[in-house]
Amino acid sequence: MAAGVAHAAAGEVRVDGRAAGVEVPHGCRVQIRAGTFTGQTAGLAPGFVQGNVIILPDSHAGDFLRFAQANPKPCPLLAVGEPGNPHLPSLGADIDIRTDLPRYRVFRDGVADADDPLEIGDIWRDDLVTFVIGCSFSFEEALIQDGLDVRHVSLGRNVPMYRSTIPLVPAGRFGGGMVVSMRPFKPADAIRAVQVTSRFPAVHGAPVHLTDPAAIGINDLMRADFGDDPVIDPGEIPVFWACGVTPQVAVEAAKPPIAIAHVPGHMLITDLRNARLAVI
Repeated sequence: MAAGVAHAAAGEVRVDGRAAGVEVPHGCRVQIRAGTFTGQTAGLAPGFVQGNVIILPDSHAGDFLRFAQANPKPCPLLAVGEPGNPHLPSLGADIDIRTDLPRYRVFRDGVADADDPLEIGDIWRDDLVTFVIGCSFSFEEALIQDGLDVRHVSLGRNVPMYRSTIPLVPAGRFGGGMVVSMRPFKPADAIRAVQVTSRFPAVHGAPVHLTDPAAIGINDLMRADFGDDPVIDPGEIPVFWACGVTPQVAVEAAKPPIAIAHVPGHMLITDLRNARLAVI
């Protein structure tokens, strides 16, 4: 199945994000919940907020909450669930975090399982707390509306993401370096991208770095640590944003007995509208 495309008799999800007969976010979630769509979600449900997900035992949730509050660029919180409750009514009345991500990544003692399951009902526990963190897919819509080419969206790929040496403020067991996402632009367009994304602090906001990848510990720009490798045209420079995959790297260091996250690029599609996150 091509990235960003799923087909079904009802609630068909297409690359343009439109759904047949149902509201777009709900229609996307129906396909994901049924296992019909399992791909990355960039470009789906235009106009609606997507979220990164990290699920932790209650014993680790307090430390992570303080970590997120201390590092709002990579970890802008959109919602925090109640222990053992898989529902997030502030993000969507029908959301069930056990089934509504295209693919999950399960960590045990900081090490990711070999398989990325389609649902997590069989490992759900009464002490698990869900955190949903803003995603840069939201500001990408604003970039596209401004006439800028967001390369991975136009190519139907996943955004390239990298481990960096940009330090994070530690909290309890959580700390380490920031994960960054990268989009290439010509210099003049990069300046415009800074201006546009600065209006969206709830979904990472302005870039954290431009040009020289080595300055933030990225030694091979053409090989992403997460997502797809980049496509960069002559005359373009790399522009780096804080990324919501950062908690997964922090989990590797904190080593909780269990942690559940999204596979990078496979987000939770919510009923929140991107326009409500913009700061005018």
